[in-house]
This record gives sequence, C-alpha cells and structure tokens, in this order.
Amino acid sequence: MSVRLQIIVIIIMIAALVVLTNMVRRKSLEMKYYLPWLLMIVLLVVVTAFPHLLEIISEFLGIESPINMIFFCGFIFSLIIIFSLTIALSRMSNRIRSLAQKLALLEQGIDNGKVAMESNKH
Repeated sequence: MSVRLQIIVIIIMIAALVVLTNMVRRKSLEMKYYLPWLLMIVLLVVVTAFPHLLEIISEFLGIESPINMIFFCGFIFSLIIIFSLTIALSRMSNRIRSLAQKLALLEQGIDNGKVAMESNKH
C-alpha cells in the first residue's frame, strides 16, 4: 500500500470518526451503536498505518492472502452489526406492542369513565 493511499484512508477514517462523534453528541446516535463503529475505525487506522501487521495476523490465522482477511473481517463485522440491529428491532417491537396495549386499556378506561359519568347525570 502506497503512503499516499495510507494517508487518504487515515483521513477518511478520521472524518468518519468526527461525523460519528458529532452524531453521538447531538444524540442522533446512541453510544451502544457508536462503539462497534469506533472499534472498526481504530482497527482500520492501525492496519492502514502498519500494513505488515495484517500479513502477520492473516498468516497466523491460516488465511492465504491479507486481502482475503480484510473481506473476512468485513463479513464478520457486517454479521455482528446485523445481529445487534435484529436484537434492537425485536426489543423495539416488543415495547411498541406493550405500549399499544397499555394505550388501548387507558382509552377503554377513559371511555368507560365517560359512559359512567353520563349515566350518573341522567
């Protein structure tokens, strides 16, 4: 990897880090979703700064080519993100269902209260 490409990748990662940090600061992104991206950015900066490290790790894991290691890590990272989003979606679905049920019960109670109040007036 050329020095120019290393610098470009590091600048892009720093820009991504700034964007994500601002999103957390403005509360448009929760910390629990920020941390995996932060970890990925740090790892990419380290691997970009020290490309020989990727060769050592891929050789240790028995992966033929460092580029295959990058694709494998990207695939695993994508699976982790998808899994965490599936868990969050499931929790939200349960919370929405529970809130809808509570709202229906409250509305039913209000309607029953109105009917009882109207029958007491007559």
